[in-house]
Order: sequence, then C-alpha cells, then structure tokens
Amino acid sequence: MYNHILSIVLFTPLVGAALLLLVPKENKDAIRWIANIFGFLGFAVSLPLVPWFWAAKERAGFQFVEGAPNNWIPTIGAGYVLGIDGISFLLIMLTTVLGAISILSSWNAIQDRVKEYYIWFLALQTGMLGVFMANDMFLFFVFWEAMLVPMYLLIGIWGGPRKLYAAIKFFLYTLFGSVLMLLGILFLYFHHHTLTGVYTFYLPDLYATAPKIGGHAAIWLFFAFFLGFAIKVPMFPFHTWLPDAHVEAPTAGSVILAGVLLKMGTYGLIRFSLPFFPAVAMTPWVRQFMIVLSLIGIIYGALVSLMQKDMKKLVAYSSVSHLGFCTLGIFALSPLGLSGSVLQQINHGISTGALFLIVGILYERRHTREINEYGGISNVMPLYATITLIMFMSSMGLPLLNGFVGEFTILQGTFMENKVWAAWAVPGVILAAAYLLWLYQRVFFGPVNNPKNEKLLDLSGRELATFVPLIALAFWIGLYPKPFFQILSTPVNNLVATVRPDYPGLNANKPVVATQPAATPQPVTTSLKTQESVIPTEGVSPSGGTCCASVAHTSSPDKQVLRLRARATREVRESQKQAGRSAQDDTVRISAATPTNSANAQLALANAK
Repeated sequence: MYNHILSIVLFTPLVGAALLLLVPKENKDAIRWIANIFGFLGFAVSLPLVPWFWAAKERAGFQFVEGAPNNWIPTIGAGYVLGIDGISFLLIMLTTVLGAISILSSWNAIQDRVKEYYIWFLALQTGMLGVFMANDMFLFFVFWEAMLVPMYLLIGIWGGPRKLYAAIKFFLYTLFGSVLMLLGILFLYFHHHTLTGVYTFYLPDLYATAPKIGGHAAIWLFFAFFLGFAIKVPMFPFHTWLPDAHVEAPTAGSVILAGVLLKMGTYGLIRFSLPFFPAVAMTPWVRQFMIVLSLIGIIYGALVSLMQKDMKKLVAYSSVSHLGFCTLGIFALSPLGLSGSVLQQINHGISTGALFLIVGILYERRHTREINEYGGISNVMPLYATITLIMFMSSMGLPLLNGFVGEFTILQGTFMENKVWAAWAVPGVILAAAYLLWLYQRVFFGPVNNPKNEKLLDLSGRELATFVPLIALAFWIGLYPKPFFQILSTPVNNLVATVRPDYPGLNANKPVVATQPAATPQPVTTSLKTQESVIPTEGVSPSGGTCCASVAHTSSPDKQVLRLRARATREVRESQKQAGRSAQDDTVRISAATPTNSANAQLALANAK
C-alpha cells in the first residue's frame, strides 16, 4: 500500500462513480449511501499519508513517487508519474476533507437526477486530486481538463435560474486559459528536445531545461502559464466568471469550487510559473505588475462584497479578496510570503467552504439568499448562529483562528520585501471584518420581523457533522500552526532558493530561512555547520530567532550562532544605510569553523561588524 498510496487515493472516488453506474436510478437512498461511503472512504484512505509524509517532511523533492517517465505513451514521452511534496500534500488532504463534506451536504439538497449528480461529483474529485499529484505535464493537463466537464455539468444541470449562462461562462474562461497553457507546455516540450535530444513531459526534466529559455520567449511563456492559472484563481481582472458560477452552482458545487478548484490556480503559479521562469518572475516590472493585480483584487473584492444584497454573491466576492492575499504572498517571493500563501489557501478552503454551507442551509429552508429577507435568526436557530459566528471570525482573521495565521504571515513576508505593498494590503483585513460583521448583524440580530422565519428548524445532526471537522481545523491551525509550517519549510525554501539564488541564507540544496529581509538582498557566504550540516528550516525565523524549532533539532550553541548572525546582519544593514554605501561594496561574510565553539561564534560576530 505504501508504494501505491497516491494511486489508491486518486482512484477511490472514481471506483465509487463506476459502482454507481450499476445502481438503478430509482433507488435514490442507495445511491446517496454509496456516494457518501466512497466520499468518506476517499478521505479515510488519505489518512495514512499524514504519518508517512510527516516522517519524510524534511526530504527535498517529491515523495511517494509512482510510475516512471515515458511509461504511459512512450511515442510522445508522456508518463504516468505521481508524486507529492509538502505543498501538494496539504492541498490533497484539503480536497479529501472537503469532498467528503460536500457529498454529505448534498443529501437533501439534490432531488433530481441524483445518480448522475453523485457520479459526476466523484469524477470531479478524482480530477482535482490528479492535478495535485501529477509529475508529468501531459498527465497534469489531462487532469486539469478532465475536471472541467464535471464542474460544468454540476453548474449547468443542478444550478440556479441562470445556470446555463454561468456554466458556459465558467467553461469558456477556463478553456481559454487552458489553451494558452497548452501552447506553453508544448514549447517547453520541444525546447527540452532541442537541448537534450529527448522528448518528455517529465516535470523534473523540464525543471532543468525551462529556466534556460531567455529573452522575449521566456516572458511570453510566463504569461501564457500565468493567464491559465490567473483565470482559475481568479485574479483581477479575470474574476468575472466567479460570482456567476458561485451563485448558480448548488451548495456542494460552491464549496468544492471555492475550496479546491480555485486553489489549482495558485498551485499552478507555485508549481510551474515560478520554477520554470525564475528570471521572469524576478523581473522588477513583472513582479510589480503581479503585486498590483493582487492588491487591486484584495481591495476591490472587499469593497464589492460590502455592496451585495445576496449572501452567496457576497461570499463569492470575498473569495476574490482573500485569494488576492494568496497571490500577494506568492509574488512576495520570500519564505514567509510563500508559506503564508499556501497556508492561507488551506484556510480559505476551510472558512469559505463553511460560509457556502452556511448560506446553503438557509437557502434550503427559505429558498432565498436576499439579506433583507432575514433578521433575528439567532432567536430561532441558536446553534446555527453560533457556528456561523465562529466561521465568520475565522474568515475575517480573528486571532486564535486559522485566518489570522495565514494573513499575518503573508503581511509579514510582504512587509519585509516592501512596506508599501503591505500597507495597501492591510485595508483588505479591515474591510473583511466590515462586510462580515455587517452581514451577521443584519441576518442574525434583532427581532424576527419576517413571519416566514419564525419556525425555521435549527441544524440537524447531519448538517452539524459537516461543520465539526471545519471548526476543528480552524482552531487547530489558529492555535498550533507549527506542524503546517514544518511541512511547508523544505519545498518553500527550495523554491525561493531556485527563484532567488542570491536570497540571503538559502541555497538550492540545503535551504536555510533568511536572516534578513530580501528587499535589498546581500549575499552571505557561510561555512556554518550543525550536527546535520544544515540548519533546520522550520526553526529559524527571518529575524534570526528560533521561533518554532524543537529543542531536539537545534542545539543551544547553534541558536547562539544564529542570533549572532542575525545581530551582525542587522548592524551591517544599519551602518550601510547611514553611510550610503551600496550592497555590492559591503558583502557580509560570516565564517565559523563549528557552531558548538562559542569563541568561533564571537569571532563571526566581530568579522560581520
């Protein structure tokens, strides 16, 4: 099982979909039970990944690799190759959790064509998982396109009054981006053959040759991939398909669309755009352009949310704002920014998925999402009101809940790169609190003025079961996010070292989190050694402290050396700023024979000064 765990996780939902084909469509209860069993089974078979990946979290590269290059369609160089790292691992676990919850939430919501609904939903689950597991670009593109059809049908058949318009708009937008991305993949494919004489779509091989593309070709390719992923996120101004798709989709479709499908765009930017074209990503005007789009999305999405009269459309526009923080962290291109971005993607899936479930529960009872139709709901549905308040606080970033950790880490990483970028992003946090608290006040507080709301039933046991895991995850990440940052440390630091080889304290093979901000990076040459010849990445904060490493990972002398390095770097930067000298003339070189020798540590500090 260990050697094929990814294939088992990938195809379990598809087995359920195939089994449903054999069940008569008139037997709706049996169909619902089978779909829910396989939805939960899809989550259950992914649980062994947690301890197994935790044991391998510090290894660089992809883990649990299955298959081999060119073993699927050898004539074109396509292979069935699966593998995951810390980033894809977290997104896979999010997908299996939300998939099971979404299927459970559909029990009463779907009454027509029940068999087809669950078949397409389980097929969609396999497509989403495949995107996060694929280590072959051809296989990735197959899964990327395969999940479009189920989502199109879920919106177009089981959606609201304008379902066809929303489904076609979603399909055309995404297909347009996919075509551009396909052209980029083919260019990389033939470019690799030009350099090596081998036709292959194998991702690690393309990682080696794609960065060698230079000039205008690299810029065009970067934007070909960027458009494909930016439409999926969606980033401003490619977001116009999202509100329509969310509003018209069934509740479970909105949950999986917000929780997982949108993350494919941010995942693509991290997995492909940055490592394929590091020079383009670090080009000042390109990076500035991406940051500006992210900041506009943050402010614009929040302002439009304030003006909405439909609860579901309000949550939809809030996704534009929240995912603006994710792309801001990505293009901050620092360990903190990228770690915060991935964690915020998980947080968004948890919080916004819960918000769509909350709206769907009211819609099932009243068949309206208009805010002015409600008021005083906490008087008749107290349990529902309590859970809603918790998830609203999670979405707005209240401390001790998951949203705070992600947003704070992104803002910290962005501030270290550029204070102005962080300053423009902060109003998004304030506006999020404004539109969510105002929504809660109008819907839940005050007297019950509408007689139709007087006899609304509170949450059933099944509905409560859909919220329990989301609330538990929200508090877990908010109270103890250390395991998540440990899982992300190795892939994030390797990515930063790839895109920014001169980032202080990082190298591509043994990454170390930087000890200084990277807005004006200064090269650091160090012979510092530890017991494992590498400083634990999850244990060093960008300020030089050891914020989250266990005692077993970092010895006391090592911590002292790290503090000395941080202090030396800060003093050098201050002196350079006062004297007006350039970074090139004042390269900091810290040398220490062994970290366990305190005399050497003091010498390193003196040399740095």
